[in-house]
Amino acid sequence: MTADEMFGRLDDDDYPAYTMGRAAEMLGTTQGFLRAIGEARLITPLRSAGGHRRYSRYQLRVAARARELVDRGTPIEAACRIVVLEDQLEEARRINAEHRRAAASANPTAAA
Repeated sequence: MTADEMFGRLDDDDYPAYTMGRAAEMLGTTQGFLRAIGEARLITPLRSAGGHRRYSRYQLRVAARARELVDRGTPIEAACRIVVLEDQLEEARRINAEHRRAAASANPTAAA
């Protein structure tokens, strides 16, 4: 892998760049919290060759949202479900917007 290819991964939201310790530090939480949301299947960290958990920026954003809910008193299992549903809703909205744009460009007179 070239230096340019490795550097390009730094911008990749899905690249598992963070160790469990660093991820917990960045989120201001414990490693146990990260294990718990992993057990609840909210996120599935990649495992290094040595078996250590590695997290991506996307996973850290998801974990941060779950932590917000837990900090407000939501049980961890419920928080994980809420985050999954929020993610699904956002994806459905994105798909609907794409369909509306495609329909409008296919029939520009109907949109006017």
